[in-house]
Amino acid sequence: MNIAAFAGPAKVLGILALFAIATASLSNPGSERQAVPDPRVDAPSAGRNGLQTAVFAGGCFWGVEAVFEHVKGVKEASSGYAGGTAATADYGTVSSGGSGHAESVKVVFDPSVISYGQLLKVFFSVAHDPTQLNRQGPDRGSQYRSAIFTTNPEQQRIATAYIAQMSAARSFGNKPIVTQVGPLKAFYPAEKYHQDFARLNPTHPYISYWDAPKVAALKKEFPAWYRGK
Repeated sequence: MNIAAFAGPAKVLGILALFAIATASLSNPGSERQAVPDPRVDAPSAGRNGLQTAVFAGGCFWGVEAVFEHVKGVKEASSGYAGGTAATADYGTVSSGGSGHAESVKVVFDPSVISYGQLLKVFFSVAHDPTQLNRQGPDRGSQYRSAIFTTNPEQQRIATAYIAQMSAARSFGNKPIVTQVGPLKAFYPAEKYHQDFARLNPTHPYISYWDAPKVAALKKEFPAWYRGK
């Protein structure tokens, strides 16, 4: 089921019927989350001044954004596109699956409050399922791939080491982690109606079924990091 059925400024008349069909054979993602270990390789928080930026892709950006908006130390989370070019950075083109972009979320955070490695733990634990290749929940296509776009060599080192650590520990059983890691070339903000979508539309069927459980899992698994809004 493509997210396009739920997106856009206008309401889709058949939304409830489409939602029922899509979810009939799919389980709630909130019930499938697994605990992952603390990263052995991380950036020290002591002496870290100023805000930093991280970019994550893990399916529909609505849910990933919603999760990080509730993490202490995160100053801003915004939806957008990464991996492609400026010419293809619009929702209609990205939804086609051939733009090269992934729906992504830019996270601006205070490293003296929460480290990059801790953000990665949230990302892998509750924000998405890193074992799903070019899909996430009901959404299919490379635009929904699991990816980490690093903004500096340190992030690249930490993310790569963490994936290796989880793979060696078989944190997801026999399922391989398919998350791509690579340098961020550019981040293109998504259209205004996508920003804060979960917060502004809490009763939307897609949000209620797929994204609210992620935020609930964050609150349950990481109470010390959870921030209400």
